[in-house]
Amino acid sequence: DGKYSIEDTIAEGGLGVIVRATHLGLGQRVAIKYLKTRALADANVVERFEREARLAVQIASEHVVRVQDVGRLPGAGPYMVMEYLVGRDLGTILEEGPLPIVRAVDYVLQACDALAEAHALRIVHRDIKPENMFLAQRPSNTSILKIIDFGISKVAPRRGDGGKWARETGAEQRVGTPLYMSPEQLRSPADVDQRTDIWALGVVLFELITGAQVFDAVDMPELCASILAGSPKRLRDLIPDAPGALEAVILKCLEKAPKDRFRNVAELAQELLPFGPPTAASRIARIQQVVRRGGNSIRPAT
Repeated sequence: DGKYSIEDTIAEGGLGVIVRATHLGLGQRVAIKYLKTRALADANVVERFEREARLAVQIASEHVVRVQDVGRLPGAGPYMVMEYLVGRDLGTILEEGPLPIVRAVDYVLQACDALAEAHALRIVHRDIKPENMFLAQRPSNTSILKIIDFGISKVAPRRGDGGKWARETGAEQRVGTPLYMSPEQLRSPADVDQRTDIWALGVVLFELITGAQVFDAVDMPELCASILAGSPKRLRDLIPDAPGALEAVILKCLEKAPKDRFRNVAELAQELLPFGPPTAASRIARIQQVVRRGGNSIRPAT
């Protein structure tokens, strides 16, 4: 479009590419996402891509990556211009080992902040996982967690050399990553509400603290069966000195029936207060305010 100078590739998936670029008029560094040629033939993928930009713009949270511009090139499809983030996603950070409880809880609370705004708009992310939780560095030399990837699918899941399930989203109609999908999302991906994101947050919190996956299996059918009917691993089986109340919070996120989980992220956040950093109380108060503004009630903390 004559507005941006592309510099190099930041990331590449099965269907999309993200490149580093500079706005020619402003000299501002940005990230640009676009679809690969083969993906343009699938109208559903193109629609999800365009929806991602629309959804991200609506969510008024500093914990969601900011979309600055959108466009469409003749013969090359749509693109979106996003704020350029410097940092690493939590999946990469986890490769170095599990995190201290306070740090892991802080990241989940920041994710709750973003999801409170999204859920108030009736937006369900459906693909919460460490790779979609990006820890960005700010000019003040502080970090902030941002939720990314609203609405676009990626390559089909596969097992890596280490035996763990890869975390890419399926390229088919099914949206989500099986390891982090709730039972109802496995059964009917379209028939989910905000409680499916709460399930995923429980899986993520367990993984951040332990470095292990809460459900494990040798193949995809066994993994799905475990999520649908099996029991999750318990936090204190891996970390004996972990607080029992924190284990209970994770297990409540992972209740098979949505009605038995936390009803919203505010209820989850307030239960995490004892395990978070000193800033947790003010963050939780904001999350509660957003949830109530969205028309939801909040049960008292237990």
